[in-house]
Amino acid sequence: MKLIIGSHVSFKKDTGLVGAVQEILSYGGNAFMFYTGAPQNTIRSEISKTNTLEAHNLMKENNIDINNVVVHAPYIINLANKKVKRNYNFSISFLTSEIKRCVELGVKKIILHPGSSVGISKEEGINNIIEALNIILANDHDVMILLETMAGKGNEIGGNFTDIKTIIDGICNKDKIGVCLDTCHINDSGYDVTKIDEVIEEFDKIVGLNYLQCLHINDSNNEIGVKKDRHANIGYGTIGFENLLKIIYHKAFANIPKILETPYVTINNEEKKRIFPPYKTEIEMIKSKQFNSNLIDDIRSYYK
Repeated sequence: MKLIIGSHVSFKKDTGLVGAVQEILSYGGNAFMFYTGAPQNTIRSEISKTNTLEAHNLMKENNIDINNVVVHAPYIINLANKKVKRNYNFSISFLTSEIKRCVELGVKKIILHPGSSVGISKEEGINNIIEALNIILANDHDVMILLETMAGKGNEIGGNFTDIKTIIDGICNKDKIGVCLDTCHINDSGYDVTKIDEVIEEFDKIVGLNYLQCLHINDSNNEIGVKKDRHANIGYGTIGFENLLKIIYHKAFANIPKILETPYVTINNEEKKRIFPPYKTEIEMIKSKQFNSNLIDDIRSYYK
């Protein structure tokens, strides 16, 4: 089985998609995820056709399939609430523009947090999401929106498989909707990922494995079911290294990209506090199937 593993990478104004590909190659990955701009605001730089073509050639040279590359939608999008119609319309418009950016970049999948139903019922929130997605997906593009499973904190929608199923049921263009399953999120929402076969069976029964298009691989700082959403580095949380390996190498997920979103590591070096991505070391751990208890030391050595 070919392991499809990667991480979140940067998409910078000066290096664009080429820089993103170069970054994942430096980690030893063959899949990656990025935001097309800062996830907390609407500032976006122009996408270079030349840069994009160079990036696609670089991916081909290094056997990175474009189907294993995903964009993540900005956090400021909330399709669940239209109490303020202006904000709701903004979310629809902004996600539409992000999909157009995906088209320019040649990326086929964009991950979306379903939304939060503050001040309204969950049922209303889900109906709002369905209404918005049907507007957004009524296009000629082949970009698929992947609903991310959430931890269920506060008024989050998507904290259980039934929420996801209900949204999918209401979508007209079902060939343009899928799911991204996050290991930390489903642990925190109450699914026992140490019993992954049971979780897969439940997901398949409720949603359908045919909709699963991406995995976010994260350990969790929380016990099961606390609904808090705090990611931990691989093997350094309550899910544990061996349990995550079972998920990563499970035959049901063989052809699905696995993306790390684990926390950056803070290192105090010469009285300066700096943060570094852990992904090279974590991908090496996953490939070798050997837990590295010296994560910080390895990262310090790599970035010194």
